[in-house]
Amino acid sequence: MDINNLFSVEGKVAIVTGGSRGIGEMITSGFLANGVKVYISARKAPALIEKAKELSQKYNQECIPIPCDLSSNEGIEEFTNTIIQKEDGIDFLVNNAGAAWAEPYETFSEQGWDKVMNLNVKSMFFITQKIKPLLTKRASVDDPSRVINIGSIDGLNVPALETFSYSASKAAVHHLTRVMAAKLVKENILVNAIAPGPYPSMMLGPAVNHDYSEIEKRNPRHRVGTPEDIAGLAIFLCSRAGAYTVGETITSDGGIVKTASHNLS
Repeated sequence: MDINNLFSVEGKVAIVTGGSRGIGEMITSGFLANGVKVYISARKAPALIEKAKELSQKYNQECIPIPCDLSSNEGIEEFTNTIIQKEDGIDFLVNNAGAAWAEPYETFSEQGWDKVMNLNVKSMFFITQKIKPLLTKRASVDDPSRVINIGSIDGLNVPALETFSYSASKAAVHHLTRVMAAKLVKENILVNAIAPGPYPSMMLGPAVNHDYSEIEKRNPRHRVGTPEDIAGLAIFLCSRAGAYTVGETITSDGGIVKTASHNLS
C-alpha cells in the first residue's frame, strides 16, 4: 500500500465555489499544492482574478477564475456553461460559496432569510445538478468523482449568534448531502459534507473583530483551524483514501461538537 498514491489527487480537475478567500481559498490552495487544476468562483471579479493569478504563481498550477453570482439561476447557468465550454469532465466539486446574516429575532428580515437560503442551499443543489454530467464522465467504480458540500457546526449545534437562516441552511446542507449521496452514489459520484468550526475567515472575522483569542480559549484544541486542517480533510475525501466514505458530515472544529458537555450543577 503506497501512502503517496493513497492520498494523491494529482492530475485531477476541481471546482471550488467561493474559492478566493476563507475556507474556499484554503481548500483551493491544498488542491493546487498537490497537482489539481482548480476553477474558482466569486462575485467580485477584480479580487477573484487577482487571487487566481496569485495562487497560480505560488503553486505553479492552473487556477482559473470564473466571476459570477451563484445566488441566482442566471448566475448558476452562466457559471456551469463556462465550465462545460472549458472541460469535458470534472473530478471534484466543492460547494463552498455561502452567506451569513445576523439580526435580532424580533426584526429578522425576509431578505436575511432568502439571501442565505438561496445561496447556501438552493444554489448548492442546482450547481451540482448542472455539473453532474461532467462529474459522471470522469467517474468509475475504482475512481469515483466527488462532491464536498461545506456545512457548518452551526447546523449541528445551537449557535451563539442570532444567525437563524444561516444555522437552518447549514442543517439543510447536511441532510441534503445524505439525500444527494443516496442518489449519486449509483453513478459513482460520492457526496460528503464538511462542517467546519472556527476558522479565520471574512465570515467569522467581523463577528469577533478579527480577534480569535477568546474563541481559541474555549476551543478544546485551544486554537482555530488552519489551512492544513481543512485542506487535508478535503484531500482525504477526494483521494483513494476516502473512496469508501459516502453521505457523511465530518466536523472540523477542534472537538467543539463531539466533546461538548453540559454542566448541570
